[in-house]
Amino acid sequence: MEQLCYLGIRDIHEGLTQKQFSAVELVSSFFSHIHDFNPSLNAFITLTEKQALESAVKIDEKIARSHGLNLLEGVPYCLKDLFCTLGIQTTAGSKILEGFLPPYDATSVKRLKAAGGILLGKNTEDEFGHGSSSENTGFSVPRNPWDKKRVAGGSSGGSAVSVASGFSVFALGTDTGGSVRQPASLSGCVGLKPTYGRISRYGVIAMASSLDTVGILARSAEDVAFVLQILAGKDRYDSTLPDVSVPDYGAYLSQDVHGLKVGVPEEYFGEGLEDGVRKAVEQGIDVLKKLGMEVKPVHLPHTKYGVAAYYIICPSEVSANMARYDGIKYGSTAKDAETLMDVYLESRSRGFHPEVKRRIMIGTYALSSGYYDAYYLKAQKIRTLVKQDFEKAFEEVDILAAPVSPTVAFKIGEKTDNPLAMYLNDSLTIPANLAGICALSLPCGFSEGLPVGFQLLGPQFGEDRILQVAHAFQKVTDFHLQHP
Repeated sequence: MEQLCYLGIRDIHEGLTQKQFSAVELVSSFFSHIHDFNPSLNAFITLTEKQALESAVKIDEKIARSHGLNLLEGVPYCLKDLFCTLGIQTTAGSKILEGFLPPYDATSVKRLKAAGGILLGKNTEDEFGHGSSSENTGFSVPRNPWDKKRVAGGSSGGSAVSVASGFSVFALGTDTGGSVRQPASLSGCVGLKPTYGRISRYGVIAMASSLDTVGILARSAEDVAFVLQILAGKDRYDSTLPDVSVPDYGAYLSQDVHGLKVGVPEEYFGEGLEDGVRKAVEQGIDVLKKLGMEVKPVHLPHTKYGVAAYYIICPSEVSANMARYDGIKYGSTAKDAETLMDVYLESRSRGFHPEVKRRIMIGTYALSSGYYDAYYLKAQKIRTLVKQDFEKAFEEVDILAAPVSPTVAFKIGEKTDNPLAMYLNDSLTIPANLAGICALSLPCGFSEGLPVGFQLLGPQFGEDRILQVAHAFQKVTDFHLQHP
C-alpha cells in the first residue's frame, strides 16, 4: 500500500468516498512507510499513531453511514513542532521545552481538526526556528531524502522531509526568513510563505514576531491551495490579521496564465548562485514563456542589504521572545540550582542551542542603549526600502520569478562552523519576509542529482496568482511527481 503515501488530497478524497480504501488502511500505510524509512531520515520528534488511528476509525464510521466527506477529511498531515497541540508534546525543537504539553491547540491546528485532517506527528526543526539547515536542533538532525549525507534545509526541515518522502500529504511549517521555501527547495516539494497576516499565528511558538508566517508544504500547488483555503482568514486571537477577504483559491487554479507579466529580478542571479541552480531556474522561466507569459527584467536594488537588515531585526525580536524561557513557567528546569538566579542561568545555558544563544546576544546588543539607532533603527529603514522595491516592481508585473536558494543541499556539518555562510543561504528568501509579501517554492529540476527550487513571488495577498502560475507550471512538468 506504499503507493497510497504519494496520493494528493483530491485523489485521497475520491478514494475514501468511493471506498477504494478505508481511512484506517490509509493511515496505517503512512505509519508503515514512516516506520520503514524515518529511522534514517529523522523527520519526526513525536508520532501520534494512536490518536491518528482513532480519528481514522471515526472517518470510516462516517463513510459507512453514507455521510459525505469534506475535502480534507481523512487526509494525513504533520506539523513543525512549533505548533501548540492540545495534550501532545510540543518542543520547538528544544530541550528546554521537552515534555511540554500545551493546554490548547493553535488556530491552524483547530481549523485542520475541524476540516477532518488526521495528524500523524510533529516534525524535527531548528530550535525555535533558528537556522537554515535544521542542524540546530535539540534532537536528531533530519536528513535529505535524496542524499542522506546532506541537510534537508531549515528551519522546517523535518516537515519538508515528511512531504518529500511520502510520510504525509502536507505539512505546516513556519517561514521567518525562508524556512518553508528553502527546505522545500532543497528537499524537492512545494512550499508556500503566505502574506504576513494571511494565516493566524495564534498558538505558534514565536521566533521573530514581525516576520513569522505559517507556511504550507505539499507536493503540488493544488494541495497547497486546498489547505490555504482552510487556514486563511481572520482570527480573533491574532490582531495582526487584517480584515481581507479570502478568495476561492481552487477556482483560480484553472484560470489561463496567458498574458500575465513575470518580472525576473537581476539581483537574484548574481554572485554565489551555482551554475546548476541557475540553469534549472532559467529553464523554469522558459516554461512560463511557453505558457504564454510575458517575461521582463526588473530591479530590486536593496536586495543586497536584506541579509544584514534581517540579522539585526530578527535577533532583536528573538532576544525579547526568548526571555520567557526561564526554567520557571514551563519546560525543563535545572534541578541542582541553589538560588533563583542559578535556576535562570543553568536552565537557559543547558536548554538553549548555541545558535539560540548567539541570536539572543546579538539582539540584546542591537537593542541596547547607544546602539538602537545605529543598528536596529537603520535596519528597519532598510526594510522599508526593500518593501518599496517590491511595490514598484509589482506596478509593472504580476509576479516575480527567481531562485529560492543559491545552492542545492549541502553536506551535514559543512557550514556549522561558519554562521555567516549559513546565513547567506537565505539571501534570496529573506527579502519577501522583510516586505511581508507572499512567495512560493516549487520543484523545477535537478542539479548534481539534487532538487532545485523555483521561487514565485507575489504582492501582498496575491497568493491566488502565484498558486495559479505554479499549478499551470506543474501541469506541463513532472518534477513534483518525482520522489526519492
